[in-house]
Amino acid sequence: MSSTNNAPGAHTFQVDLRGLVDLLSHHLYSSPRVYLRELMQNAVDAISARQALDPAAPATITIKAGAEFSVTDSGVGLSEADVHTFLATIGRSSKRTADGGLDGSGLAQARGDFIGQFGIGLLACFVVADEITVVSRSAKTPDAPVIEWRGGSDGRYTITTLPASAKPEPGTTVTLRPRADAAEWTTPGRVLELARHYGSLLRHQVTVVDGGGVEIPVNPSPAPWAASHGSPLARREALTAYCRSTFDFTPLDSIELDLPLVGLRGVAYVLPDAVPPSRQAGHRVHLKGMLVSDTAPELLPDWAFFVRCVVDADSLRPTASREGLYADETLAAVRDALGARIRDWLTGLSASDPALLHRFIGAHHLAVKSLARHDDELLRMLLPWLPFETTDGNVTLDEFARAHPVVLVARTVEEFRQVAPIAAAAGLGVVNGGYTYDRDLVHRLPEIRPGSSVADLDPGTVTAHLDAVSPDAELAAAAFLAVAREVVGRFDCDVVLRTFHPASAPALLLDNREARHERNRAQLADEADGLWADILGSLRSEVPRAQLVLNHLNPLVRRAAGIGHRELAVTAVEALYGQALLLTRRPLKSSESALLNRSFISLLDHAMLGHESAAPHEES
Repeated sequence: MSSTNNAPGAHTFQVDLRGLVDLLSHHLYSSPRVYLRELMQNAVDAISARQALDPAAPATITIKAGAEFSVTDSGVGLSEADVHTFLATIGRSSKRTADGGLDGSGLAQARGDFIGQFGIGLLACFVVADEITVVSRSAKTPDAPVIEWRGGSDGRYTITTLPASAKPEPGTTVTLRPRADAAEWTTPGRVLELARHYGSLLRHQVTVVDGGGVEIPVNPSPAPWAASHGSPLARREALTAYCRSTFDFTPLDSIELDLPLVGLRGVAYVLPDAVPPSRQAGHRVHLKGMLVSDTAPELLPDWAFFVRCVVDADSLRPTASREGLYADETLAAVRDALGARIRDWLTGLSASDPALLHRFIGAHHLAVKSLARHDDELLRMLLPWLPFETTDGNVTLDEFARAHPVVLVARTVEEFRQVAPIAAAAGLGVVNGGYTYDRDLVHRLPEIRPGSSVADLDPGTVTAHLDAVSPDAELAAAAFLAVAREVVGRFDCDVVLRTFHPASAPALLLDNREARHERNRAQLADEADGLWADILGSLRSEVPRAQLVLNHLNPLVRRAAGIGHRELAVTAVEALYGQALLLTRRPLKSSESALLNRSFISLLDHAMLGHESAAPHEES
């Protein structure tokens, strides 16, 4: 199809209709199943247009499944001019003005009444069939003729005028005979499934007629938030039942959503179990009752991953394929408003239902912590309720701060594991800040609880709370300590002798991530050469070495301090260092693993030699 403009050098595009139909019908949509949604959507728009002319007009959609599939609506119908303009022109909007006329330029104006665009939507039928038949009678004039349009996937179409008996009442019937490779999509069972999936919230009566002529209603009752209920309890039970049937879980609570400015109503269901924040949300979005998306992650802020929504809106815009939402200012405003509604529910729980709040936080404390970092109101309301891992166990931050005027925060889980037993015995209050958001939130505690003091934990802080040994004990262990410093010095570690509880702990390794990074950098610098070695050397910084703290209260350490045999002393130090390494629960380097194996074998060897020397000799 082409033509030439009268202006010199001006030409029109050459359009291959078969190729365009193939492109739109096979690549615009994600699955063949959308053909039924597009036909139902066109039917709904036609009914809306007729009710604009006559509010008392019937509003029915009948879907006949089987080898010959059809969708019949009681809508406004099409005249012959309409058929030429909108069924034969791809991309032209079939929106109608208030008086029932077709308005090809008023897409934005008509969006409040209609869902889609007939000219493109009809192409979805070519996914399952090679020919579409449309029989329509306009409601605009009493004696309007019945028009039959037959269109093929090759881009050709015919128009025929039929006798009035072919369609006595206004409306449209779209008929198609599926190809053999797509017949499964028009079977009665599949059609009923798809009709319920897409049209369960439609505001017009939708019926599926199976092969035996049995009529099955698709949407016999309105959405639970739009229906009348006998009591608040009955309403809550209806909302919960809808969640179970739609999402297959029983919610912790139901948050009703209502944004009149965009005609949005629905429910946000609070998940009963924790989910990873990275899991894609499964929100169901309906536009004027028609399901557009059953994922729609853009509907809510990222932090609200603990709810699943089902909403029906009037003013959101679908994408060209009607399988998602168009990202515009309206969607952004809706997202912010829905986020505010969920936040209000969350902050109100502390006063209205503390028991529910505890259950919610038990399942979704990560989500709350994520939100509280950027929401001062929520932080003040919920920070006292949030659980943290501490040296006093899993307790709320408010409870922990009452017991410890100075709250120390370990930067990593490894550091917390290192010091927790010793710090608890020494009366230090340490919070594990290694989990997501925890360190940031703990440092904001003084904003919520004036007078509280928060500081990052430093290994030196723990060392300062360990008791020094007497000079005599230090002198008696001097030879062993010298061997120990020589052995662990190879790992950039110092050795000190202290007393601390619990006495069952023979040794404690105090280290931090920055110190380990510095040692790794120095090792790389030593092994590198040329420019890379100079670069790594320029990054050198003074970082405290790790400390192996030996517990003089431990009987094993006291016996080791008196060892006079150098080889056995070396083995004892390696074993103590290896055990302290294991208690940190961090990955071991190859040299550290070799040390553990060597110390185990050496100790086993010493034990066996000692047993043999102590055994009595047999008489000859």
